[in-house]
Amino acid sequence: MDLLIQGLNKLLGQVWPDWAVVLLAMVIVITLIFVMAPLTFMLLTWVLRKGIGRFADRMGPNRTGLGRFNKERTRQRWPLWGLLQPIADGVKMFTKEDITPDKGDKWLHRIAPVAAIVPAMLVFAVIPFGKNLLGVDLNVGVVYVVAVSSISTLALLIAGWSSNNKYSLLGAMRTAAQMVSYEVPMALSLVVPVLFAGSLSLNQIVQGQASWLGLRWYIFYFPLGTLAFFTYFISALAEVNHTPFDLPEADSEIVAGYVTEYSGMKFALFFMGEFMNQFLVCAFATVLFLGGWQGPGVQLGGVLGYLFSVFWFFLKTFSLYLVMLWIRGTWPRLRVDQLMNFAWKRLVPITLGNVLVSGVAVIVLSLLKK
Repeated sequence: MDLLIQGLNKLLGQVWPDWAVVLLAMVIVITLIFVMAPLTFMLLTWVLRKGIGRFADRMGPNRTGLGRFNKERTRQRWPLWGLLQPIADGVKMFTKEDITPDKGDKWLHRIAPVAAIVPAMLVFAVIPFGKNLLGVDLNVGVVYVVAVSSISTLALLIAGWSSNNKYSLLGAMRTAAQMVSYEVPMALSLVVPVLFAGSLSLNQIVQGQASWLGLRWYIFYFPLGTLAFFTYFISALAEVNHTPFDLPEADSEIVAGYVTEYSGMKFALFFMGEFMNQFLVCAFATVLFLGGWQGPGVQLGGVLGYLFSVFWFFLKTFSLYLVMLWIRGTWPRLRVDQLMNFAWKRLVPITLGNVLVSGVAVIVLSLLKK
């Protein structure tokens, strides 16, 4: 935001009052977030289909492109690797019939899909996508992300309850139990990089991993940082209902869970929020454990340094997303009892012990430096 305000002052010749420049900068940032979020969703759906297709020995989307079809109507002139498949999916969702249950709570049924994507949009504002490239540098950024992300639990619970469907309600109750349970070890895992950096600001945490040519990542602080990364990533998979923790929408048990009674764009909004949350989980892990935008070349001045920082951030983030695809394509779904036992009997004790040992280690190292 500060970099954008400085650029606007130079561009406008400092003619506008300060409040107008700040307001214009806020409008630009909000617009970028509203554009970036759907584009990220579209790209991730394409990557998911191509990735899962490869895991299943299929091609994935490979026909939705540009130009005329051949005589057999099996291939377009420029297939573009099926990159336009998300646009075709969007057109399909816009044209599908919107159904609202007669005996359900119609207002809550309509509000729930919007409420499901709002937390993800709010988190985009504090993620540092590059050197000085973030909407707001909050001094409590980690607390903000955890607090805002937990709102999505209420949206999914409202969706299941307002549908007046037993399968939807069962999926919503599973969602509430699962997300509340796994928020505990996830939050405890986040304490470790905060202790290492001595700050709750996401930007400061990235700056704390700047030495060693930008490779002083907290994941390399073995065993404390490494263990914190893995416990965070596992807990985050459960938070975003990702395989093998996708019990809230288990199609083999409860039809589609909390989205059973949704169709058209309402259905699409739920999955837009889910894919955006998956991207943000990977981005958050990148910031806290993988150095964020730090890497070779970011120390260069001018535009080149900014381009390198954006490149390293998205390379790390999408690498983690490919790991999520790998898990999705190989792991079976857990049972409910296995899911809850793993959270409370395994992850919570491990993360509590890791936080305790990390705190002691930080204190001892600070005393030795003195």
